[in-house]
Amino acid sequence: MVAEPGGPDDQKPQSDEARSAFSQPAGVERSAPPSDDDHPTSEFALPSGLAPEPPGPPSGPGTGSASGSDTIGSAFAPPRTYDARNSPPAFTPAHGIPMIRLTKEAPWQDRMRTMLRMPVADRPAPEPVQRHDDAGPAVPRVLDLTLRIGELLLAGGEGAEDVEAAMFAVTRSYGLDRCEPTVTFTLLSISHQPSLVEDPVTASRTVRRRGTDYTRLAAVFRLIDDITTVEGEISLEEAYRRLAEIRRNRHPYPGWVLTLAAGCLAGAASVLVGGGVLVFVIAALGAMLGDRLAWLCAGRGLPEFYQFVVAAMPPAAMGVALTLTHWSDVRPSAVITGGLFALLPGRALVAGVQDGLTGYYITAAARLLEVMYFFIAIVAGVLLALYGGLQLGAELDPEARLISHDRPVVQILASMVLTLAFAILLQQERSTVLAVTLNGGVAWVIYGAMARTGGLSAVAATAAAAGLVGLFGQLFSRYRYTSSLPFITAAIGPLLPGSATYFGLLGVAQNELDRGLASLSTAVATALAIAIGVNLGSEISRLFMRVPGAVGGANRRAAKRTRGF
Repeated sequence: MVAEPGGPDDQKPQSDEARSAFSQPAGVERSAPPSDDDHPTSEFALPSGLAPEPPGPPSGPGTGSASGSDTIGSAFAPPRTYDARNSPPAFTPAHGIPMIRLTKEAPWQDRMRTMLRMPVADRPAPEPVQRHDDAGPAVPRVLDLTLRIGELLLAGGEGAEDVEAAMFAVTRSYGLDRCEPTVTFTLLSISHQPSLVEDPVTASRTVRRRGTDYTRLAAVFRLIDDITTVEGEISLEEAYRRLAEIRRNRHPYPGWVLTLAAGCLAGAASVLVGGGVLVFVIAALGAMLGDRLAWLCAGRGLPEFYQFVVAAMPPAAMGVALTLTHWSDVRPSAVITGGLFALLPGRALVAGVQDGLTGYYITAAARLLEVMYFFIAIVAGVLLALYGGLQLGAELDPEARLISHDRPVVQILASMVLTLAFAILLQQERSTVLAVTLNGGVAWVIYGAMARTGGLSAVAATAAAAGLVGLFGQLFSRYRYTSSLPFITAAIGPLLPGSATYFGLLGVAQNELDRGLASLSTAVATALAIAIGVNLGSEISRLFMRVPGAVGGANRRAAKRTRGF
C-alpha cells in the first residue's frame, strides 16, 4: 500500500544528519537578532551607565598626560595616590638595602650560619672557590657529595644548624646558587634552582644508622674547611676520594679499650659521689659487664632500647648484692650511681636542646624523644634489679645522699678521669683528649665552688659550669678549625645527674612516689641546665668574636620570635 502525499509518514522527524542542533525548534517564534550595541567587541569596555574617571594631575615634572582609558587599561601604571617624592615606606628606601659582606677571616661555620639566617633575597651571590669547566658544575654530583657529607655529620651527632651550614658551604664553594638544605632527624634534602625559569633539582638522603665517632667527625670538618678555602683546589673527584677514605677508616680505639673506658668512667663517677677504691673496682666491673652484654645484644640485632635495659642491670645488681652482704665499708648507692653515669645519654640531650634553641623543632623533638626512650630503658633495667633486691630483703638507704663528701683533690682527679674515659668512648682524636680532660676538670671545680663551697643551688651551679664548658669548647674548636662537640660532650660528663636519677628510681621502687618523683624532677632540671648552659656558652663566645654581618654593625641575625601573638 502506497502512502498518500501529505500523510502521517511525511511528519516523521528528520535524522540528526539532516537537521542542525542549533536550529530553531518548531512552534517557537523567532526573536529578532540583538543589536550590535548589546554585544561590545571588547570585554574590557566600561559597562553602560559608568562614566570614566577624569585623568589625574601629573605626579611630577616631565610626566606626560594620560587619558582615563590609558590609566585604567595599563597594569603597569602607578596608583593615583602614589607620589615619587613622598613614596610610602613599602617601597625600597632611597639609600637602598645594606649590602652583606662576609669576612673571609671568619670560620666557614660562622659565615654559612650567617647566610642561613638571612632572607633568601638578601643573600649575596656565591663566590665559587673550586674550579670547574666552562659547562658549569655538575649539579647532581655536587648535590650528592653535599648529602653524603651531611649524612656523616648528622649520624655523628652534629646539630641540625651546623649540618645545614656545612651543606650550604659545600654547594656555594662549587658555585651553586639558590640552594636550600633541609635537615631533620633522619632525612636530609637539598634543592637547587638554576634560574627563575628552570625547574629545581632536588635530592634527598636518609640517615638510617648512627654511630659516635668524633675522629671521623673531625676528618669531615677538615674536608669541608679545605673545600671552602681559596688556597686549596679540591675537585669533585678528590672530594669523593677523601670522603671514601673517611668512611673506610677504622675507629681509633679497639673494642676492649672501649670496655675498659666504660669501667673507668663508672668507677670515677662512684668516687665523685663518695666511693673509695673498693667501690671504684666494683662499679668498674659492673659497667664493663653491662657493656659486654650490650655488645652481645647489638650483635643479635636487638634495638638500642633493650641494649640499655641490659646494660643498666649489672651495676644495679652489684649494688643490691653489696647490700645483702652487709659490708659497712662499701656504699651500694655509689656503685649504682657510677653505673648510671656510663649510660646517661648526655650527648643526645645536648644536641636535642641545642636544636630546639636554634629553631629546629622537629629535629629537637625527635632527639628528645630518643633521649626519653633511652632514659625509660635505664629506668626499667635499674628498677628490675631494685625490685629483685627488695624481694630478697635488701635494705637500700635513701638517706645516703645526705652524707657530705669533702675531698676536693680526689674528686677533681676523678672528674678528669671520668672525662678522659668519656672522650675515649666517643672515639675522639688523641690530640683532643688532653684539652677536653682539662675542660672537664675546670667544670667540676666551678660546680664544686658554687654548689658546695658557696652553697648555691645545684641546678644553677650546673648551668654555670656547663656554660663555661660551652665557652671553652667554642674557643678550642676555633683554634683547631673543627667541630666543638669533641671539646664539649665529654667535659659535661662529671655534671650528669647520676645520683639524682638513682635516688629517684629508689624512691619509686620503695613505693615512695613523692620522694622519687622529686628526685627525678631534679635530674631532669639538671639535664636541661646542662644543655641550656652549653648552648648559652657557645652563643656568648660568638658575641665577642668577629662574625660576618651587614655593613653598619648588624651582626649575626636570628629569627624574630613572636611576642605572644
